[in-house]
Amino acid sequence: MRDSTRHALERAAELTRNNRLGEAMATAEPVILAADEYESAEIRQWLNDHADDFTREV
Repeated sequence: MRDSTRHALERAAELTRNNRLGEAMATAEPVILAADEYESAEIRQWLNDHADDFTREV
């Protein structure tokens, strides 16, 4: 996965934890939509592995 993709996902997780879901979606959606099939698989795995990043308390 590209560093820019990982950074966007990490930022989206941070925004979600801070109750800023709209901004989180605006951050993550473009990189998710631009991903090819291989990166999409890596994104899915990252999201599965990091689900707690989106829900844990700040």
